[in-house]
Amino acid sequence: LVAPLRQLEQKPGADFTVSVCYTEEKLGQAEKTELDAHFESLLARADCTKNWTEKIYRQTEVLLQPNPSARIEEFLYEKLDRKLPYRATNGEILGQYMLEAAKEFGPGTPYGSTLIQVGDCQRRLGGAEREFLQTSSISFLTPLRNFLEGDWRTITKERRLLENRRLDLDACKARLKKAKAAEAKAAVSFSLYSLYSILPPQLPLFIHYPALSSTSCSVNHLRCLHEFVEAQATYYNQCHHFMQELQKELSRRYPNSFLVNPRSVRSSSGDASSTVPVNSLSPEAEALQIEEVQPPASGTRKAKVLYDYDAADSSELSLLADELITVYTVPGMDSDWLIGERGNQKGKVPVTYLELLS
Repeated sequence: LVAPLRQLEQKPGADFTVSVCYTEEKLGQAEKTELDAHFESLLARADCTKNWTEKIYRQTEVLLQPNPSARIEEFLYEKLDRKLPYRATNGEILGQYMLEAAKEFGPGTPYGSTLIQVGDCQRRLGGAEREFLQTSSISFLTPLRNFLEGDWRTITKERRLLENRRLDLDACKARLKKAKAAEAKAAVSFSLYSLYSILPPQLPLFIHYPALSSTSCSVNHLRCLHEFVEAQATYYNQCHHFMQELQKELSRRYPNSFLVNPRSVRSSSGDASSTVPVNSLSPEAEALQIEEVQPPASGTRKAKVLYDYDAADSSELSLLADELITVYTVPGMDSDWLIGERGNQKGKVPVTYLELLS
């Protein structure tokens, strides 16, 4: 019982001495023991890793869940160790609305049947988004959070311990310096052994800190980053595949509808060489020689260009949005195409890019 009481009695004094030493160092009134240069570099890298990990973690949370209220809810459920209730993604909600609207408009109508197709695609996109969010949370966010809540706390504790040991050493140095000055006339010398004999015996001065190893931390973060990029690539590839399937299906069912780019739809492979034509020309029009086409005596009309259009070959005419051109048709041409003229330039143009003027 006596020993703990003595420690309790001495502890406030020891803490006060350390505080005084720390204050004198900050004011430049006391000598400060410098740590090893390599160790100082590890400390700086640890601080840098912690700061950037925090920023990346917070912004990734915003990317995966832009709704602040939802993020707070997820945080509370996680801290309470409870399962988060099911929450539909925005894509899934939109898809459900479209399917319900299709029932009201009638599944047999063009608009209703299209709503069913687009709604189903939106639900699949929402499902792909859900998988992406789950994968990113497990493979990227969780390891970063474990570092901030686990490894970094260990590093902070060890740094505080080392700082206290250093301050103890500096306090001992100060006491030794005062003792030497007081006993200088008596020519009392203190050996290095005497210096270390004054140090508190509980812990050694220099401790190995495995938590400060920057190599293992960087390798772990790099692996998590690779997994996050892989999850993103998988998610966007699924979205691309779903949208290409939807676009091809719509162009097959409604070839003359309001397509932004009616010339072609890329296949699911994404290769520009593997395009599926939407508004292809008839064989007679393919064989048509543009330079031999002459405008009819009557039947030409003015047309306003709605969108920019790049000619696919020399038989077509490139268009610029909002310009006016002269258009007409010739026997044997596909109904989705017209002959367009701009000055002395002539070529085939898609009808869906034009607004015919009276």
